[in-house]
Parts: sequence; C-alpha cells; structure tokens
Amino acid sequence: MSSAAAKPILYSYFRSSCSWRVRTALALKGIAYDVVPVNILKDEGQQFSAEFKAINPMQQVPALKIDGITLSQSLAIIHYLEDTRPNPRLLPQDPKKRAQVRMIADHIVSGIQPLQNLSVLKQMGEKKTEWAQNCITSGFQALEQILQHTAGRYCVGDEVSMADLCLVPQVANAERFKVNMDLYPTISRINKALLELEAFKVSHPSRQPDTPPELQA
Repeated sequence: MSSAAAKPILYSYFRSSCSWRVRTALALKGIAYDVVPVNILKDEGQQFSAEFKAINPMQQVPALKIDGITLSQSLAIIHYLEDTRPNPRLLPQDPKKRAQVRMIADHIVSGIQPLQNLSVLKQMGEKKTEWAQNCITSGFQALEQILQHTAGRYCVGDEVSMADLCLVPQVANAERFKVNMDLYPTISRINKALLELEAFKVSHPSRQPDTPPELQA
C-alpha cells in the first residue's frame, strides 16, 4: 500500500482538546484512522520523546499522518480535511458565515485554550485553577455575546461547523475547572445539542483507546 493510500494515523491524547477537535472532524467526515496514544503526563511527557519530536517538532498533540504527509496544529489539519474531503462541509459557503466560523474557532483556539493548557498551568503552580477559571471566564463572556448574533442550533446557523469542533472541548475544560456555566446559556445550549450527535460521542475523551478505566463512559 502506498503511503498516500495508507490508513491515516492520529497521534492523540484522550483529554487533549486539540486532539478532540481533530477526532470529531474525522468522525464527521467518516474517515477511518488508527490512533497512536501520546500520554502527555506519563514519563514526564511522551510528547518530548525523540521519536515524537521527529513527527512533530513542536512536541504537541495532535499530529496526523495522512496522504503521505504529516500535519500538526488542529485547525491546519481540519482545513486540510475540508480541502480534500469536503463532505460534509465544516466551513459554510457563504463568505460572511465562513468568516464567523473562523472567528469563533480562532477566538477559542488562540484566545482561550492556550492560556489554560498543561504547559501554562504547570508554570502557575498553586494558582492554576484560579488562572484557568479567569482565562476561560473572560473568553466565554465575549463568546456568549458573539454567539447571540451568529447561533442557530449550533455556533453559526444550523449546520455543524469548525467552530463547533472547537466549542465542545473548551466547554469540557470549563467544566473541569468548575467554571459556572449557568452564566453562558447560549454556549451551554449549543454544547448540549452537539453532544447529542454521534460524531461528538465517538470522539469524546471518555471513549478513546487511551482513556483510563475510571474515566471511560
């Protein structure tokens, strides 16, 4: 089998929100793949191994081997899947809606998630929970306001988009850090609707091959 025809390989960690976005995109598009778990907590972080550094020099999950290339960065991976496997569509055709989807995705991926990821929280020591809550709260206050203008059933209108792939893992992080989600009714409503969809169920951290037994669904 040529490398281009080989089954895609996703290097993933069950709880990584960036990995979760990509798993959901693969599920929505019906792309079968193999998982290579990279435990970012074990052995002082398996992402720092020489073996994984050769796959992703940034030493972060996810990475996806597909079509003979290796890609990192969740949105870059999702854009590639969108360009090469456009059904179902994760970016609307309408330029305004497309821009709104990208705006919401970037808001989460650049403006909230990196501020409360593992490498940052390690630096925060005892203040990590308070720091994470503050980062998520300020981001969600803005996001709630944006979604009141863009949302239908989901983040932008009634079709699942790239924005939704970013929203669900970020809400899970918020819940993990005990952020009061009652303050964000639009975010909560959309998240609930998305979690009813099969692609979001199968990509959920509780259902991954590397999920610890006590966290499995």
